[in-house]
Amino acid sequence: MSGLLALLDDVAGIAKVAAAQIDDIAGAAAKAGAKAAGAVIDDAAVTPNYVQGFAPARELPIVGKIALGSIRNKLLILLPAAMLMSAFAPWLITPLLMLGGSYLCFEGAEKIWHLFRPHTPHADGKVLNGDAQHLESEKVAGAIKTDFILSAEIMTIILSALPQDQGIWVQGAALGLAAVGITVVVYGGVALIVKADDVGLWLAREGHFSLTRGLGRGVVRVMPGFMKTLTIVGTAAMIWVGGSIVVHGLYELVWPLPYEWIHHQAVAAAALVGSVSGFVEWAVTAFFDGIVGLGYGLLLIPVATWVINPVLNAFSRDKPAH
Repeated sequence: MSGLLALLDDVAGIAKVAAAQIDDIAGAAAKAGAKAAGAVIDDAAVTPNYVQGFAPARELPIVGKIALGSIRNKLLILLPAAMLMSAFAPWLITPLLMLGGSYLCFEGAEKIWHLFRPHTPHADGKVLNGDAQHLESEKVAGAIKTDFILSAEIMTIILSALPQDQGIWVQGAALGLAAVGITVVVYGGVALIVKADDVGLWLAREGHFSLTRGLGRGVVRVMPGFMKTLTIVGTAAMIWVGGSIVVHGLYELVWPLPYEWIHHQAVAAAALVGSVSGFVEWAVTAFFDGIVGLGYGLLLIPVATWVINPVLNAFSRDKPAH
């Protein structure tokens, strides 16, 4: 009997340790996932564009295919790569973060640049001008490629935010949990966004009460402005997060001056106020990180236009048929 009690006591102890590990994993995943807010918001802002021009009945299936591709990107490719990097080459994390931060700065600055210097619009890919299935496959493939870049940045940000004193299995589980959670949040939100107009129209036409019909009309009126706001917030978040990553990377690798100057300005501003000093310090830091991100991103536009894009196009150009 005493042996059975001892066994039960050991099992209870193991269960407590496992519960603590689960708490650690969930907590680490939540905190680390929050660090990737800029890239996540941009992902949510970009994805609805991929269903434009398709029949309403195909919108959710397209979002589902992109979400499935995103999960595969994160769990089958990026998660193992992140774990190998964490175990064998942790020194790569900061340079890769800076590379991803540079991409965020470039994307955000390019969107602002195009507000003042609009570029020639590309073909919108509407299904009226081609085979629906083929165009849908192309859109999904393009979205998954874009998602891979954003997912790589998200996963690297999350990995850098995880406590390094935890075991690799805890890190891997937290990274996987954060990746799945972010994907569900992003593409669940995208699904709601792309169907909001249809739901609003249905309520406006079929609602049994004046309140529901009014709600439907309100949703239809609000959605265009909401999409513009989401795009603005996504762009601002990209520039801010990208600038913050670059500034921190410079501090850790070669040039601490920008980080120290921004930190000094933020602390000085926070000292001038009372109970909201924490918010003021964050806001001043985010403002200057955003200025750095915007300036750096604008400098990257000619580099990407005249150097990087031609090189990528040269490698991706289709070979002539024999």
